Amino acid sequence: MSSKILIIGACGQIGTELTTKLRETYGTNNVIASDINTRNLDLVNSGPFEIIDAKNFNAIKDCCKNYNIDTIYLMAALLSATGEKYPMEAWDLNMNSLFHVLNLAKGGTIKRVYWPSSIAVFGPTTPRENTPQHTICEPTTVYGITKQVGERWCEYYHNKYGVDVRSLRYPGIISYKAMPGGGTTDYAVEIYHDAIIKGKYECFLSENTSLPMMFMDDAIKATIDLMEAPSENISIRSSYNLSALSFTPNDVFESIKAHMPSFKINYKPDFRQAIADSWPSSIDDRKAREDWNWKHSYDLDAMTEVMLKELHNKYKNI
Repeated sequence: MSSKILIIGACGQIGTELTTKLRETYGTNNVIASDINTRNLDLVNSGPFEIIDAKNFNAIKDCCKNYNIDTIYLMAALLSATGEKYPMEAWDLNMNSLFHVLNLAKGGTIKRVYWPSSIAVFGPTTPRENTPQHTICEPTTVYGITKQVGERWCEYYHNKYGVDVRSLRYPGIISYKAMPGGGTTDYAVEIYHDAIIKGKYECFLSENTSLPMMFMDDAIKATIDLMEAPSENISIRSSYNLSALSFTPNDVFESIKAHMPSFKINYKPDFRQAIADSWPSSIDDRKAREDWNWKHSYDLDAMTEVMLKELHNKYKNI
């Protein structure tokens, strides 16, 4: 494992928990967290932290040299729903930050790169059931376009310059520790919070919209497992399909209702419904399972039990 890690976008939903796990695994002082602001004070105060704009190449390079960084996890991005509101900002952040990191690896400043992709690379022409690793990718969102193009650049930099870049196509990620940041799958986090706080939820997707999802603990495990795998085991340098669960808003509702019989839901689909309708309902991730032994641990009911327990404790103390 590398001597020093830099996480860019550490205050986000995945970045927060990834930083915590990496520090537990490799030592607090070996993992440098960074973000454009200090809004997540718990994370900022938990170890080395730098304010870095992911679009600023020199700031990233200086940090790498100051801390002897040789692995970067680039977690900064504008997600699907936010990206549709601010398309040029999404393109600027999502693409230029990737180029900065890939070029640092190409130039020898760092040795390894982790960059997350997403099921947003797929589109309405993609097979919706058991979406293959290699398939049609015609995304309909700015976020999806940036991820599709980013995958191609990752593979190019590996093939052309030997850059050790690795990536996962994340499904929707569900966590009780940090709120999501403007994605189409955010309902699957919000519904648990509202169940505890309000006893009811208004869902912005229709009740039978099935999407690939994953509990955060599994997503973090997959990320670290991929980065720890021997280079010769990594056959995909664009981005691996990754899967654990597929469920609908109604499935989540019924899972919560088993613990909270009075819980209510109503459905009011908004612009995110069209985005969700363009994405797969299930993912074939056999390559990840074959290449580096990926296995998920949580099903829907196990995840619901943890989410409700942890959020109940959280709001009880507020």
